[in-house]
Amino acid sequence: MKLWVKWLVLGVLSIVFGIFVLANPIAAGATLTMIIGFMFILMGAAQIYAGWQADDKSSRFMGIGLGILMVFLGVSFAFNPLEGLISLAMLVTILIGLNGVTRIMTGYQMKDTPMFWPMLLSGAVSILLAGYIIANFAEVGPQLLGILLGIELLFNGAGLVALAVFLRSATGAVKAKLEERFEK
Repeated sequence: MKLWVKWLVLGVLSIVFGIFVLANPIAAGATLTMIIGFMFILMGAAQIYAGWQADDKSSRFMGIGLGILMVFLGVSFAFNPLEGLISLAMLVTILIGLNGVTRIMTGYQMKDTPMFWPMLLSGAVSILLAGYIIANFAEVGPQLLGILLGIELLFNGAGLVALAVFLRSATGAVKAKLEERFEK
């Protein structure tokens, strides 16, 4: 199978899954929370093992303690996905707001550049979005992670399809160099 066809198939699959996720954002968010929970359990187990192998007592205590905390968090997310979904949605909302504040502060540092207004406006939009989510959290919160995942899958798919079209239309040395780079 040609390289561009592989990227096209992956792009189309990503778009299809993005549409599916956007059609069922709460179910997708709960599933994502469960996956995150199981990942925390695995990481916690690895952290406990690493802490157990530590040379000094304080590193051992911290490593094992952090590992146990990660396992408890993972079990909570994996076996209570809707509660975990709400917690993660609130965390994402806080991060969106803080990201907005950071962009506004960065915008003020760029006051004499052409990037001042775009940074300021994008920061303000993020803060307004976080405020909207908090004000309507009962309706928006449970769907937030699923919606963000669906949007990410759609944009990822569109990017992969564009890459496939570019690879198909590339010629000569450009095509050889791209195929060499992607097939590694």
